[in-house]
Amino acid sequence: MKITAATLQPCTQALADPQWKFARAQVPRLEGWVLRLADEEGHEGLGYCHAIPAISTHGAGAEAGLAFLARQLVGRPLDDLAGTMEEIDATLAYQPSVKAAIDMALHDLLARRLGVPVHVLMGGKLRDAVPLSRILPIKAPEEMAALAGRLAEEGYRQLKLKLSGDTDVDVQRIAAVRAAAGEGVALTLDPNQSYHAKQMIAAFGRMERYGIALIEQPVPAADFAGLALLTRTLPVAIEADESAQSVRDVFRLVSERAVDVINLKPTNLGGIRRFLQAVRICEAGEVVCRIGAAFGPALLQAMALQAACVVRRLPYACELSEHLHLQDDPFTPLPVQDGQLRLPSGPGCGVAYAP
Repeated sequence: MKITAATLQPCTQALADPQWKFARAQVPRLEGWVLRLADEEGHEGLGYCHAIPAISTHGAGAEAGLAFLARQLVGRPLDDLAGTMEEIDATLAYQPSVKAAIDMALHDLLARRLGVPVHVLMGGKLRDAVPLSRILPIKAPEEMAALAGRLAEEGYRQLKLKLSGDTDVDVQRIAAVRAAAGEGVALTLDPNQSYHAKQMIAAFGRMERYGIALIEQPVPAADFAGLALLTRTLPVAIEADESAQSVRDVFRLVSERAVDVINLKPTNLGGIRRFLQAVRICEAGEVVCRIGAAFGPALLQAMALQAACVVRRLPYACELSEHLHLQDDPFTPLPVQDGQLRLPSGPGCGVAYAP
């Protein structure tokens, strides 16, 4: 069982809303890459490299990293997945989104060869479906409210508001969304590092009346002390996202008990193997995991879903439906029903390349 081919395909997708914006950037389109691995019997494994310059890397950087590493994959045994990824890690520093694409493709290929879902390679599923949260990009309060109302009607029971760091306007956004979504929808906030700790404490005094379930990464990524201060001070769950860019970061956050929740993404951590390491650290330290948004096609969300289904506790909804507002998806559909994403049947990740 050996890998016989490794090829790259561009995957450029426009957003249905070209004005989609968060605190750090506007994202009108994605320029990702698909890695396709094949074995001698014609099985194919798929991986996707997430490429947003403000978050991971740009399209040309993703292509260069994948092209550099793909040469090492041909001729490797399929069942030497761990050894292959250790060699990949030693060959190229950083580039976790590139390594994640390779790791996903290796898992997908081996699972398809064995005729099992990817989650079996991770220890087996603990659930068949995952409740989803949808993201409201930064817009005027009335626009965010209108979108919140539509998503609540579609069955989503948790919404995440992107905030800008302007407390007055952010409070207006939260108030408008709460009025539109109703009391039965959980609201979480994501300032994307746009607040400092004491500013967030003051702002929360004006926000908490709207029933906030969680605040994701309010302070800069390097401000571990600020996260810890908010965790000790505010009566709401504080979540790390940009502060959790590696397994080492996760270990520090858990060992220092700096947060209540950690947003884990295979794209940030370098793939499924590193994701599982981070999950075990969180579970050992009684810190909650949540699988957050990584923009990309149905393939990326299907892989994240396979990983989410092996996590022991998921008290907060995950963000695995952002493929629904991307256009030109080259993969078979991954539908959301009543605010949930169900594990697809069949071997591998559950979707196929269908350009």
